[in-house]
Amino acid sequence: MLKGKRILLGISGGIAAYKAAALCSKLVQAGAAVKVIMTESATKFITPLTLQTLSRHPVYLDTFDEFEPAVVSHIDLADHADLVIIAPATANIIAKMATGLADDMLSTTLLATTAPILVAPAMNVHMYAHPAVDQNMALLAERGVRFVEPGTGQLACGYVGKGRLAEPEDIVKAAEQWFAQSQSLAGKRVLVTAGGTVERLDPVRYLTNDSSGLMGFAIAEAAMNRGADVTLIAAKTTAQPAAGLHVVRVESAEQMLQAVLAKYAETDIVIKSAAVADYRPVSVAASKIKKTGDTLVLELERTTDILKTLGEQKQSQFLVGFAAETDNVMAYAMDKLQRKNCDLVVANDITREGAGFNVDTNIVDIYGPEGLVASLPQLTKREVADRLLSLIAERMERAVTPE
Repeated sequence: MLKGKRILLGISGGIAAYKAAALCSKLVQAGAAVKVIMTESATKFITPLTLQTLSRHPVYLDTFDEFEPAVVSHIDLADHADLVIIAPATANIIAKMATGLADDMLSTTLLATTAPILVAPAMNVHMYAHPAVDQNMALLAERGVRFVEPGTGQLACGYVGKGRLAEPEDIVKAAEQWFAQSQSLAGKRVLVTAGGTVERLDPVRYLTNDSSGLMGFAIAEAAMNRGADVTLIAAKTTAQPAAGLHVVRVESAEQMLQAVLAKYAETDIVIKSAAVADYRPVSVAASKIKKTGDTLVLELERTTDILKTLGEQKQSQFLVGFAAETDNVMAYAMDKLQRKNCDLVVANDITREGAGFNVDTNIVDIYGPEGLVASLPQLTKREVADRLLSLIAERMERAVTPE
């Protein structure tokens, strides 16, 4: 997967910088064309000559050291990279990336590149757990940066804990997975719904639910990373979608229905992760409803079942539904899959800690016509999205080329 790929390796100043030599060597052995940028601090731990010898290219250290008069080095490096790997990534470079600071060759190039970025953090256990570092990494993840989790063990500072740079083999594997995934949905048109719909009572009040949109946003981003043409139809959310996504904003269940149907015929994959209201007010007051007594009776009517409508109109689309339940998860999920003509249903018990709304993690079971096909432990919603899309891609490929 790495043969012929242009990889920009950024090395920042931590003791784990010595591992960057092995990483560079393994990337080159895998067939990648590797160019290296080192921070000044990184050169205190490992020499540029070592990386130059392993990469067979000059090592870039200073924004103002221009090797080729015909190009501006940091722009040229940024433009031509297929993937940027930062290993080790110190708390300092992570903070620069999060805030957009560009005060050296590496941070300036990172600000200029549009290539995907893979970050391998390495730092003291307490630094890694610090709220500032955690917030910076969360912000970068929202922007589409991927992370290779650090290992747990003996650190150079003497502490034992999480913060040790992932092994070079693991970082290479993560890069290979990136390129493998980046083509798995190439040419496919994917429609994702996210968030909770809003059903108005009057101009200031409405009925809604606890959906944050995080799961749908993670799925849309993962599909985009795999080369798909993605349309994200989003209702009320508490998060922001990744940059580069085509987002259609809606409010009510009816608006979401119309937006989905407008795209359905030209779509290959539909993933309905939005939490859509089952009922809406029969009438919406034109002005704020005033208090008139101790009780208020609202008359509600059923909204159109979007997933069922799509199942009835399905031709060649791959249709995925979601089932957020509090009990009898398997029974409800299989019933939904069959009644609504879905190809897969992703179900979770929202009463479980670490699953459901307004958290960064999820615990899901995925059902197909044959029953349970995958049971995922507590993972980040980004990881759940990746697993789900891998399963979708495999099933679609199997349908085209049956065994």
